[in-house]
Amino acid sequence: MENTAFQAKIRDFLPEIELRFNAPMKNHTSFRIGGPAEVMAFPKNSEELSEILKVSKLLDAEYRILGAGTNILVPDEGIKGIVICLKDSLDGMELLPGDRVKIAAGVSMARAAMFAASHSLSGLEFAHGIPGSVGGGVYMNAGAYGGEICQVCECVEVMDGCGNVCTYTGAEMDFSYRHSRLEDEGGIVLSATFQLMPKPESEIREKMQELMTKRRASQPLDKPSAGSAFKRPVGGYAAALIDGAGLKGYRVGDAAISEKHAGFVVNLGNATAADVQTLLRQVSDIVFENSGIRIEPEVRLW
Repeated sequence: MENTAFQAKIRDFLPEIELRFNAPMKNHTSFRIGGPAEVMAFPKNSEELSEILKVSKLLDAEYRILGAGTNILVPDEGIKGIVICLKDSLDGMELLPGDRVKIAAGVSMARAAMFAASHSLSGLEFAHGIPGSVGGGVYMNAGAYGGEICQVCECVEVMDGCGNVCTYTGAEMDFSYRHSRLEDEGGIVLSATFQLMPKPESEIREKMQELMTKRRASQPLDKPSAGSAFKRPVGGYAAALIDGAGLKGYRVGDAAISEKHAGFVVNLGNATAADVQTLLRQVSDIVFENSGIRIEPEVRLW
């Protein structure tokens, strides 16, 4: 396929940076859904990221930040502009004085938890089974089994759309349920520093194994999904409300509510983004009719 004028310009402006054109986003998301990205860029460090952002601004091109792609739904028609992939690009983990660790945004939550455990530091056990990256986890205040990023986050290094870098304390991040200030103001996580607590490594690993066993027993890890499909509503739990409405197994095309866990939407093979969006909307409506409680998607709809 011949390059578009935009792709040719990007190649000219960013000759040293790894770029892919018309890359199928289904290969970069846990849902295994999504059309082609006009341009995907893979910066090796924060300097290259800053360069990409400046070129995006110069060309008046929209950009999106992709971590591990575990909580997004990409349209079937694909994405115009630039998708900047930080997974495995912004890499690195560092042990700091005072029982702290500094983790780059592209590191997986699982690797971060294992790194902390290997240094007998407790606080990230909950993150061991979360499939996303640290950057994405901080951005949305990810959590599981009673643990959340906000509980251990000391500070976050953030880059704005012009390539400028600043540091926010955990308090300044304005964390709330599945939310941080970055969702309102923009900003790209470069790294996060976590304040942890000393504990015997054997106890930490035992806890992580316990949580992973629970996850495997209750969640449909054998099928493509984007984790919990709906946010926890006030006055209930999304999975219980969906189950109570008799919707386990409910499907639109190849998108279905998991038979194993009603909080998950799974791809049975050839689900489209349109299938998933229709399913999310219909399930929300049926649950509202059944319970009077409106549930909203936790999956990010690009």
